[in-house]
Amino acid sequence: MRKSLSYLAVLLAAIFFSLSPVIAQNITISGVVKHSTTGEGIPSVSVTVKGGTRGSYTDGNGKFELKVPTLPVTLVFSSIGFDPKEVVVDNASTSISVNLDPASSLGQEVVVSATRTPQRILESPVSIERVNAATIRNAPAANYYDVITNLKGVDVVASSLTFKTPTTRGFSGSGNLRFNQIVDGMDNQAPGLNFSVGSVIGLTELDVDNMELLPGASSALFGPGGMNGTLLINSKNPFKYQGLSYQVKTGIMHINDQERGVSPYYNWALRWGKKVSEKFAFKISTELIQAKDWLGRDYRDYKRFGTSGQIVPGTRETDPNYDGVNVYGDETSDPRIPTFSSILTSIGTAVPFLKDYIGTITPGIATDMRVSRTGYTENEVANPNTLNFKLSGALHYKLSSRIEAVLAGNWGTGNTVYTGSQRYSLKDLKVGQYKLELNSDKWFLRGYTTQENSGESHNLTVTTQLFNEAWKPSSQWYQEYAFAYLNARQAGRGDMESHNIARSVADKGRPAAGTQQFRTLFDNVRSLPIPTGGLFVDRTDLYMVEGQYNLSDAVKVAEVLVGGNWKKYVLNSQGTLFADKEGPISINEIGAYAQVGKEIIKDYLKLTASGRYDKNENFKGRFTPRVTAVIKPVKDHNIRLSYQTAYRFPSTQQQWIDLNVGTGTLLGGNKALWDKYDLVNNPPNSVSPQGVIGETIPYTEVKPESVTTFEVGYKALIQKKLLIDAYYYTGNYKDFITRRDVLQLSTTKGYSIVVNSPEKVKTYGWGISAEYLLPANFVVNGNVSSDTIKNVPAGFRAFFNTPKYRTVLGFGNTGFGPNNVLGFNIAWRWQKGFFYENDFTQGDLPSFNVVDAAFSVKVHSIKSQFKIGATNAGNQYYRTAVGNPSIGGLYYVSFAYNVL
Repeated sequence: MRKSLSYLAVLLAAIFFSLSPVIAQNITISGVVKHSTTGEGIPSVSVTVKGGTRGSYTDGNGKFELKVPTLPVTLVFSSIGFDPKEVVVDNASTSISVNLDPASSLGQEVVVSATRTPQRILESPVSIERVNAATIRNAPAANYYDVITNLKGVDVVASSLTFKTPTTRGFSGSGNLRFNQIVDGMDNQAPGLNFSVGSVIGLTELDVDNMELLPGASSALFGPGGMNGTLLINSKNPFKYQGLSYQVKTGIMHINDQERGVSPYYNWALRWGKKVSEKFAFKISTELIQAKDWLGRDYRDYKRFGTSGQIVPGTRETDPNYDGVNVYGDETSDPRIPTFSSILTSIGTAVPFLKDYIGTITPGIATDMRVSRTGYTENEVANPNTLNFKLSGALHYKLSSRIEAVLAGNWGTGNTVYTGSQRYSLKDLKVGQYKLELNSDKWFLRGYTTQENSGESHNLTVTTQLFNEAWKPSSQWYQEYAFAYLNARQAGRGDMESHNIARSVADKGRPAAGTQQFRTLFDNVRSLPIPTGGLFVDRTDLYMVEGQYNLSDAVKVAEVLVGGNWKKYVLNSQGTLFADKEGPISINEIGAYAQVGKEIIKDYLKLTASGRYDKNENFKGRFTPRVTAVIKPVKDHNIRLSYQTAYRFPSTQQQWIDLNVGTGTLLGGNKALWDKYDLVNNPPNSVSPQGVIGETIPYTEVKPESVTTFEVGYKALIQKKLLIDAYYYTGNYKDFITRRDVLQLSTTKGYSIVVNSPEKVKTYGWGISAEYLLPANFVVNGNVSSDTIKNVPAGFRAFFNTPKYRTVLGFGNTGFGPNNVLGFNIAWRWQKGFFYENDFTQGDLPSFNVVDAAFSVKVHSIKSQFKIGATNAGNQYYRTAVGNPSIGGLYYVSFAYNVL
């Protein structure tokens, strides 16, 4: 009995001690945090116990509740744009009221991506740019993703309204393999395409908390692909950002566009975040963008050979072999017989009474002259309706005061247009990302998957070529053309007039764009998988597990960080994109990294060293080190030095693509593909854009590409009003991966193969920015930057694609007038013209300058903002790449609720 009572006493004691912390935490402190000037409640203010782990956030009205174990406690109130404040609370019976004073955030924002640990942006050891939610709200941009355009040293290529690809320090293009984009810790690439599909998937505008941009090499911490930069986009935590928010934005575009005509633009977004308890919160967000897309309408004549060529004078009326840049189907050119004169000669052989006459005119026909089929413009074959629908949500559960579990998903679908080796209509594209994550202030562990479905996406060039074959085979079309040409010449017509007459005869029965006959036949062709149609099937998936641990508290003498990951691609295109007709192809990668940081001289010098090792199952492992130093000669003046390395394995496409693009075959570097086309035993020859045959090209294994960069930078905050940031860098690329065109002479088939440059390619550049706070909350800012490449071997295309100079100037105010409710922002950007290269086309890209502007009015009583704005306010149509659409003005008005 005594023993039982002893057990009962021990049990009761255990229960008491286990419950005592819970009982102690029942002291609830409540209050409100207000703006010291306006008296309005401030949402999303961090409220933490000084020296502890407990904390909360204010709601949309500035109110908060926080449970503490004992009193008194010191509460710390902090929010970007306000001076922090500490308040001692010794009585929980009354609500407390705290006023925060506005403060400059210049150089004070906290960034994580520079070292994977929090630090002031002013003290970052590498170049970094940050965009917060307030900047997005006030930016003169129709979409949050467009804010990146005005950052220092950034190039953005727009394939369409919603498909935009950013990069830094050169090598820009539609779909950038050297630039990482990470959304809430997830690689945002479409795994089959190997690059991020812009803002087509990912976060909705209302759910973006901040964006951090690391220009240049960043593989040492973020893995393969980050050779020219990494963009991290982070969402809002529902514990901090609560309530219902929505935004309605509508506008017009295509002003003075005779081909499309004025049309509406719609962007609707909604977000709901809710803290159900101190442990559980959730959020759900959705966004819909709908408009008629910008139109590719470059009708210049392009003489192509494989994936290269040159723009020449000529139109459909003056050149029988006209091939318009944004005209599709006219890539078909004398497919059966090499030249038009050969066609006429063969007719003379078949029809003897014409032989003598043909003999009199063929000497006047150029021996290399060809005739192309009649094509259709992009306005006639591409789906004009851009649609982007995004849905995302997350469940957050606090397992303890330090550990939080997150189950999240982002899903997007829509129609858009992308420029690769050809123009592609991405129709009903669907990409979903789903993750489970555990994180604390010292570590995280996450697993996620990306599921890609190309829907009804198709190659516009191939589809239109096959459409032409469907309504009239080339064998028939060229025969009718040749006989009509001869008849016209015999009737005394001139050469070019005879060609035009011949085309009108051969084109009899050609379906007119927009008719039911055209649509029915075109839809039938685009729905058939390549090679019989234009449809490409892509069901590629990506799986990733990664973790990180901060060992600094255990090590004590230095800041130590370690992490690692496992990644798996599962290629599945059913033979329409990859060489996977027999079944999916798997590719595995593993990686690990470590970082050590130490303040060598207190408040003067800090050194950080990091290194990463990665292994792809098809290539040898790669080690990428990084060493940085931050020198602080005086307070708020920092000099940064860095040695960085980065690399990328050949992409899944560069390894396994096997795609006929109508003008040749894009071929991956895997030896099995060379064996398939007998290119190992029967090697091809190099060929110039002018068709000149060169040396034999044997098979050579493609190696991973790497870059070594050196950078010196300076960042200073002067009198808390002027922020200056400047950098200079050099980069050396080894085993630079590119493509070159080859011709297999025995089969006369052209291929675009993946190769490494035999020489090191060098780049260098610089940039400087300044932001100055004027009286009455006015701000003026500007930046200028430059990037240059050299040592590109003859015959290789680097696809550097960046202007020699670019600049941005801005002027704005986030709050002036009565109660500071008025705001405006104006940005002017300019870039110098340059020669643009890609697999679709190449040629001179003219310089352009653009003005974006926005004016806003805040209504604090309903926590809302009205806004009127314009991108490209002058409506001066411009292109960001040769062959990409002409971008005009977009004029909009918006109303956003619960965003202040």
